[in-house]
Amino acid sequence: MARPPAPHGAYRLARCATIEDVARVARRRLPLGARAYLENGGEGQHTLHRNRAAFGSYTFRPRQPRDVSGVDTGTTVLGQRIPLPFALSPVGAPRMFHHDGELAVARAARDAGIPYGISTLANTSVEDVAEQTDSPLWFQLYIWGDRSKSKEAVARAKAAGYQALLVNIDTSVRSERIPEKHSGLVLPSPQLPLKTLFEGALHPAWAWNFLTSPTVSFPNIGPPDQRSLEVMSDMFDGTVCWDDLDWIRRIWDGPIVLKGVTTVEQAREAVDHGLDAVIVSNHGGRQLDRLPATIDVLPEIADAVGDRVEVLVDSGFRSGGDIATALALGAKAVLVGRAHLYGLAAAGEAGVRHCVDILARELRMTMQLNGARNIAELDRGLIHRRGSADPAASAASALDSTASAGSTASGASADSPDPAASERSSAHA
Repeated sequence: MARPPAPHGAYRLARCATIEDVARVARRRLPLGARAYLENGGEGQHTLHRNRAAFGSYTFRPRQPRDVSGVDTGTTVLGQRIPLPFALSPVGAPRMFHHDGELAVARAARDAGIPYGISTLANTSVEDVAEQTDSPLWFQLYIWGDRSKSKEAVARAKAAGYQALLVNIDTSVRSERIPEKHSGLVLPSPQLPLKTLFEGALHPAWAWNFLTSPTVSFPNIGPPDQRSLEVMSDMFDGTVCWDDLDWIRRIWDGPIVLKGVTTVEQAREAVDHGLDAVIVSNHGGRQLDRLPATIDVLPEIADAVGDRVEVLVDSGFRSGGDIATALALGAKAVLVGRAHLYGLAAAGEAGVRHCVDILARELRMTMQLNGARNIAELDRGLIHRRGSADPAASAASALDSTASAGSTASGASADSPDPAASERSSAHA
């Protein structure tokens, strides 16, 4: 009997071969409130579930055989070359999952050489995160009522060396997140019920690290202590509009990325306002419910504006195959959120590094099995969506029609079905 090697020194990850394996470890290690925050979405959670279910509608059409002994997974995003076509997405309050929070994720991003996005609601200052990595850093901006506070946050990110600004347009107000409410985890004034407190006692390792670490705060919106919670009530006041994008362009001279795009109209408006990229995103299903899955609307948005701005995508990605599908449908890169947070919850920095390794390995394997030797060869021709017209079947149908016409011209009855053609048609159906 042999024990598998421990990925990055963490034995609890030894038998974790997929993101879902890591997620199971994470769920065991987190108490109720933290699990509710990580796993659930807004309102009825229809968008949350649709994000994952939609991937089942897409199949690959591989180009094999090809020599795929050497595969290049590198690409260029926002003017910077990166070795993998995905980034670690910004998420608020990651210290709910591990006491090292953004510091652990930043170190993992540095190891992989991939971008990391920091949320306005990070538990670590933009300056402290910047000290942990030389990989590209992006700052996700929530615009709140007092625009001077937003301006100050942008100035701090710029001074700390952040290369891009991700501006959220889907969080003008905060959604109803029912499982979080049931657990009492509603900021800025959490009211934890007895069950949630008892859950903390059942997870002593998490509770010990949480209680012996610095107080959870949001140092990018206020003082680096619990006084920062008082600012949150001013953040989601419903005042964000397109004029704010013009204002942000005046105070930020780097790439500006519009995050939260789900329609072609929004994407075209972003182009008209001179933005550099859009992120097709429904906030991981955590904001407006009953939105389409991002993978379903990605192709039409990429077709509409992909020749003028870079199109990125997030929400629901859990595997290298998911990432390959998005790249083939027109995305420049993918942002992964929960997929790296499961690793953070399971084993801190080691867990995040292991999740990046899993996604990279799966992506490389998917590319090889599809006959794609680089990211450019992941194109629309590799993808078929169930229920849509199949290009190969259409071509076969055209050939059958030609053959049928030839048979009719030579005296065969046009009303006599070809048994072989009928069999092909039935098989396709």
